[in-house]
Amino acid sequence: MDDATKSYTAELRNVGVTYGGQTGREVLRSVSLGIKAKEIVCIVGHSGIGKSTLIRCMAGLQSPTTGEILVSGDVITEPPAALALVSQDYGRTLMPWLRITENIRLPLRGQRMPRAEQDARVAEALIAVGLVGVERSYPWQLSGGMQQRVAIARALAYRPQVLLMDEPFASVDAQTRAELEDLLLSLQRELGITVILVTHDVDEAVYLSDRVVVLGGWPAEVRDIISVQLGGNRDQIGTKSDPLFLESRARVISEIQMSKPAASALT
Repeated sequence: MDDATKSYTAELRNVGVTYGGQTGREVLRSVSLGIKAKEIVCIVGHSGIGKSTLIRCMAGLQSPTTGEILVSGDVITEPPAALALVSQDYGRTLMPWLRITENIRLPLRGQRMPRAEQDARVAEALIAVGLVGVERSYPWQLSGGMQQRVAIARALAYRPQVLLMDEPFASVDAQTRAELEDLLLSLQRELGITVILVTHDVDEAVYLSDRVVVLGGWPAEVRDIISVQLGGNRDQIGTKSDPLFLESRARVISEIQMSKPAASALT
């Protein structure tokens, strides 16, 4: 591991993805990005541009066609132990026949961990996401927002260094979304984890981020990386009326609009 890599929790080096072999449909081209420890980075861009493909590659669920991805200095060839993934499709990732505690315990079962330690981690995760009192329930007995909290708790119980989130709040109502955004900020500050989040919501990206990465063009490339200077203490009303928030929001929207691929490219 060289000195440049040591400063990053995650790093993408000239990552490209082509479906159908080298002569097939190129989706991502030469994506390079370094993500520092304890940083929140949001990835934005038009629908179908390859954001979720990039997250799958970072999670080790899909191999890039070109380039490489490192987590904690190690090149990813499979899902890395230091990483956890939360998706928007919490309904499919939670086991409906298992109670909440057992859903949260799932990623701990494959580790040679004493039951008492598993119990302690599950209890800590329940407290962290505000689910104490419903741990004996089944997922189908909870609202969508509470189910997504379970998915987040399961990731936290694993104690990852890097948390990947693919449109994690897209399927809940606006108020619940705001609550989950604030929960994420609180947990990230408390636990000191690195968060990489894909979203279509520009306001969400600016509100949560230390930096916003704009993917654009076809095949998609990094078109801009926008540093968000809003400090660590953010709230839904004050922060979103801050001139710095509005300035960053306008820049992100402008970059997305300028980097829009032709409609024919996405079909």
